[in-house]
Amino acid sequence: MTRAFTALVPHNAALGIEVLELGDATSLLRLPYDPRLIGDPQTGVLHGGVITSLLDATFGAAAFMALPSPSPLATLDLRIDYLKPATPGQAVHGRGECYRVTRNVAFVRGIAYHDDPSAPIAGGSATFMLTQRPGSGLPGGSP
Repeated sequence: MTRAFTALVPHNAALGIEVLELGDATSLLRLPYDPRLIGDPQTGVLHGGVITSLLDATFGAAAFMALPSPSPLATLDLRIDYLKPATPGQAVHGRGECYRVTRNVAFVRGIAYHDDPSAPIAGGSATFMLTQRPGSGLPGGSP
C-alpha cells in the first residue's frame, strides 16, 4: 500500500511524503523538511501549498482506508485553516480520520503538526468523491 501511494501519485513522491501508519479509517503521513519546499527564503518556512498537499494526501489516504474495498477517489472539497507557520528545519506530520462514508462521498478531518498533535500547524477537512463500481451501487463493488 505504501509503495502504491507514491507510485500512483507522483506528486507525493516528488514532495517526499512518507506513509508512517495506515489504520481502518486513519492515516499518519510525514513530510521531511526540504529546502526546495521553502516558501519564504528569509525565514526558511515551508510554503503553505506544501502543507495543503500533505493534508490532501493524508486525508485521501484516510478516506481510502475507510472503503470496504480498494476504489479510486477524488478530492471534492478541501479546507485548511493555517494556525501558525511550520518551524524551519522540522518535518511535518499529517494525521487524518475518515469519520463518515456514504454511497458517494467520504468525509475526513485532521491536522498537520511537528511532534505534538496538541500543537497543530494547520487543521482541516475534506470530502472525496467515491467511484461507483458497475452494478453495485457501492464503492468497491459490494452488493
